[in-house]
Parts: sequence; structure tokens; C-alpha cells
Amino acid sequence: MDLVKLLTEQINSKDSISKIGKSVGVQPSKVKKVTELGMPALVKALQQNISTDDGATSLNKALDQHKDDNVVDLSGFLNNVDTEDGAKILQHIFGGKNEKMQNNIAKEVGLKSDQVSGILGQLAPVLLGALGNEKKDKGLGTSGISDLLDILSGNIGGDGLMSIVNNLLDSDKDGSIVDDVGGILGKLFKGVSSKSTKKTTGTKKTTGTKKTTGTKKTTGTKKTTTKKTTGTKKLVKAKKNN
Repeated sequence: MDLVKLLTEQINSKDSISKIGKSVGVQPSKVKKVTELGMPALVKALQQNISTDDGATSLNKALDQHKDDNVVDLSGFLNNVDTEDGAKILQHIFGGKNEKMQNNIAKEVGLKSDQVSGILGQLAPVLLGALGNEKKDKGLGTSGISDLLDILSGNIGGDGLMSIVNNLLDSDKDGSIVDDVGGILGKLFKGVSSKSTKKTTGTKKTTGTKKTTGTKKTTGTKKTTTKKTTGTKKLVKAKKNN
């Protein structure tokens, strides 16, 4: 089983998104947004859980209970997914942050919290089933599962993933995050193509072959910038406007 492909391409396929959407009365486009927010949050929470002895013990038991789930046939699995079990899984994974996290996603995506709960209640069993299968097939212990979660999280802090997920899990923070999450699963796992998002926060970043290390402010005057190239020439100073 290709774990990364299952949790990126297959869970985000037209068939899977449509099937989940119909079950909770939500448009596929919004189901996809919940998936892009919810799956990384689930992985992040499992990483936090497995970092403690009690959490690792609980996760190992949960994965043993889901080791025979046939998530390879994702369409068939979603047809018969136990959403009550999914709700229990969410409570175990997120603990006291479960309700707040779901409310945050609902607010950002424009859904009701029970709709978000219904979607996440289907994603959580898929994730545990996939991890349970891997644990069984490869004989993984706690360290192996931890490594597997690291792979799923991409072992990166870029693309805004960590800050986005932390905002979801942090009940004391507010602010819109939906603009930052377009195609985040594609960026995280590099399994599907994603559409990058642009932020207008006062700094301008170029993504071509030349890298600029300065910032450009439109306050009536031009600040001196330094441009780095791969050749031997360096542009050291720009003229100041009068």
C-alpha cells in the first residue's frame, strides 16, 4: 500500500470527495478545504500524542484495532465507514481541543461545525486504518510509527504548515487561515500538484531564477536593495529617488 498516495491523491480524488460530501450535505469544493486543513491537523496531533509514553501506548492500541481495515479499497471503505467510531477517534486524538478545532475549521471554510465533524469523522478512520495496516505489514513499533508520522508531515516547517496547524489546535489564537491552505496536502507530501497562494503583507518575493534578498516598500522613496546573482557581477547600490 502506498500510504502517501492514499492520504493525498486518493482521499482527494473526485470520487472520494464527492462521496464524503454527499454523506454530510456539503459541496465537494468545501469538503476538499476541510480535508486540506483536517488531515495535517490529525497527523500533527498524532505526532504530539506519540511523543509521550501514555500517548504512544494509546496510539499503538488504536492502530492494532484498525490493522485489518480495508482502506486500500478507499471507495468501499467510505461506503461503510463507522462515523461513530470516527467521532470517538477525533476525541481521543484532539482531546480537549476537539470542539474548538472543529469550530475553527467550520468558521474558515463556511460550514456548520457538525458538517466539519462529519467529514473529519470519516478522515480519522482512514488515517488510523492506513497507519494500522503499515504497522501490521512492517512490524512497526513506537519509533517506527513516529518515523512514519514524520514522513507524513513532510519533516518540514515550510509552506506555512506548522503555523496553520498550530492555529487550528491553539484555542487562544484567531485570524483567517483559509487563504494559506490552498493545495497544502500537495505541498506537504509532493504527491499532487498544488496551486500556490500569494500573500500581500508588505514584502514581495520573486520565484524566478534570481533571488532578491532585500524588500521593496512603496512609500514614495526607493530603499537600497542588494541583488544576489550566480555570476561574478554584483549590483551593490541603487540610486535614491528625489
